[in-house]
Amino acid sequence: MRTAHQDLHSEFGGHRNEHRGRARNPVIKAADLAWLEFEKPDLDRAAVFARDFGFEIAAREPDALWLRGTFGGPPCMVIRRGRSSRFIGPAFRAAERADLQRLARSTGRDVRAADVPGGGEVVDLLDPSGFPVRVVHCALALPALPEQVPLTLNFGTAPARTNATQRPPREPSRIQRLGHVVLETPVFVRALDWYLETLGLIVSDFLFLDGQRDRGPTMAFLRCDRGTEAADHHTLAMHLSPGTGYVHSAYQVTDLDSIAAGGEYLAERGYQRSWGIGRHVQGSQLFDYWRDPDRFMLEHFADGDLFSCDVEPGWAPMSASGLAQWGPPVTRDFLGTNPSPALVRRLVAAMRDDDNEIDLARLVALKKAMSS
Repeated sequence: MRTAHQDLHSEFGGHRNEHRGRARNPVIKAADLAWLEFEKPDLDRAAVFARDFGFEIAAREPDALWLRGTFGGPPCMVIRRGRSSRFIGPAFRAAERADLQRLARSTGRDVRAADVPGGGEVVDLLDPSGFPVRVVHCALALPALPEQVPLTLNFGTAPARTNATQRPPREPSRIQRLGHVVLETPVFVRALDWYLETLGLIVSDFLFLDGQRDRGPTMAFLRCDRGTEAADHHTLAMHLSPGTGYVHSAYQVTDLDSIAAGGEYLAERGYQRSWGIGRHVQGSQLFDYWRDPDRFMLEHFADGDLFSCDVEPGWAPMSASGLAQWGPPVTRDFLGTNPSPALVRRLVAAMRDDDNEIDLARLVALKKAMSS
């Protein structure tokens, strides 16, 4: 195994007897994140933002809107008509149809037809946080669409572009694919172990609270285990929180110019930037975060890390300043620390619940981490 002590991606590796970040014999090994499911009352408004953010419409039904990127494969997102705006849960892609049968036998669930464009089959599960999790095998992959061509860049003493200018158009970033989703949960370790044991995800990086490493990690960046084929640094990220919910989802675009020009396009149309542009530490992505009209956070990203299965987890202290290598200071909006009655209710409810990992010491350390 290649270890974090080789300075591959983290200054620190795991200590003896700390969480290994992978299960010895998972039920299946999910191949990727397939799509995310939301409910919203206004599908027309959702479609306008989707196009402005850079999605293509894969299918439109009276009560469902399927969004896609330019890469071939499954859609990125389905938005179903509902009474309120809410995140439902993620869908993961099974590597092969037999994985659904294996998963169904292990969990006592049924394999049933999936309502995805092109057809397929699905097993519906529930993770320890209460999120519905679907594992799907699609019958037909959506065909690839034309790409947003990356700009030719000049570097050093060997320029690639002469007698030509750079004029990236002010247009939506063209989404290529869904990259990852970030969730918060008060039962972090239970949820972490479930994804490792059930879907075969493996940890790329752990974060821990200052002075509390002996209590275990409080955030994990998980990737799919594709063996020697490298996968995104994280397909799912989770962190300990007083509440349970969606934090953000991330969508790959072509390059930094696509991020920047697409961001200008969004700003001109009155959308709110939450944080960006910058480059992350864990995962190394170039990032830019935006709020949709229903206050859901979505990220444009490019140039993320890819790890094969032999890379062991890195360990680092959790801090707001440790989220980026460069970029503007992280915002309270991104961190979710803006004072509100809803936040107070979540804190009180978490402290009263004995069946979670939240206590006063954890809350104090989380507050310190988000302000450091």
